[in-house]
Amino acid sequence: MIDFRYHLVSIVAVFLALSVGIVLGSTFLQDPAIYVANTAVEQVRQRNAGLQEQITDLQLRERGNDALISGQTRRLVQGELDGERVLIVELPGVTTSDREAVQEVLEDADAAVSGQVALTEKSLDPRQSGVIDQLAMTAKPAEMTFPVDATPYEKAAAVLAAAVVTSDSAQVGRENPAAAGVLGAFQEGALITMRGDPALRASLAVVLAPGEPFEGEHAEAQNAAVVALARGLDAADRGTVLTGPVASASPGGIVAALRDSSEAAAAVSSVDNGEQPTGRVTLVYALREQLSGGAGQYGIGTGASSVGPSPVPTSTPSSSSGG
Repeated sequence: MIDFRYHLVSIVAVFLALSVGIVLGSTFLQDPAIYVANTAVEQVRQRNAGLQEQITDLQLRERGNDALISGQTRRLVQGELDGERVLIVELPGVTTSDREAVQEVLEDADAAVSGQVALTEKSLDPRQSGVIDQLAMTAKPAEMTFPVDATPYEKAAAVLAAAVVTSDSAQVGRENPAAAGVLGAFQEGALITMRGDPALRASLAVVLAPGEPFEGEHAEAQNAAVVALARGLDAADRGTVLTGPVASASPGGIVAALRDSSEAAAAVSSVDNGEQPTGRVTLVYALREQLSGGAGQYGIGTGASSVGPSPVPTSTPSSSSGG
């Protein structure tokens, strides 16, 4: 029979073997894996630290550049829009601070801001296209005609543009008698709100876009409505520029929609970094270029041809229609 001492020796041997196996496994098998894992973690940590340093450095540079441009904005744009009246058209989602910053740079450029027209959510809702079409047909001046294939938003853009902008320098700052009542009709239809006196027509227009794109099944139609508005203003005045934050040039954004339309981009300028001091200076230069009969897509986002017009247009242009 196997006695107790045999059992004891067997148990001790088993535990001794397990202990040796654990030690050998930890030493010869697990150490290399742990070393590789620790090395990889350390490399990732160092890379992240390096990237964070780069981000911090870029942020410091950006703040420095912004501070420099902000301090020099008045000198950079002074007199560029002297004698011009500018209408600000604001789309849903634009912040008050962005609108005020744009108005300030226009005034620094010696332009007079005739007023602000803010579009409502309803005005860009494709489900309201029938109402918008009927309103445009009712409010339009008697002599105004539309192309056969004009969309409701193209009709509304033409009617609204006739009431707020003009390409005739002799009519700048004056109301259009034929368009009397248009702004009131659009207000009563809950399509716009107003500040200032946009009925005293402007020679230039700035359309402010939000950074956030339209979402949902109607997003494409909403973008098309904004592009139609910008083109309608540009056809009736001496120049129109669409501007928004960098994100507005990303796929689905409003600036991107304008740039995706070759016909619109050939006439209407855009600036995609309008939330930055550099972009606001570029906005003034783009308006100046529009007065000279040119157009361009500017900024740092997708579809921008350059940061700004080059050379910067400074000559005094002759009065002409469209931008």
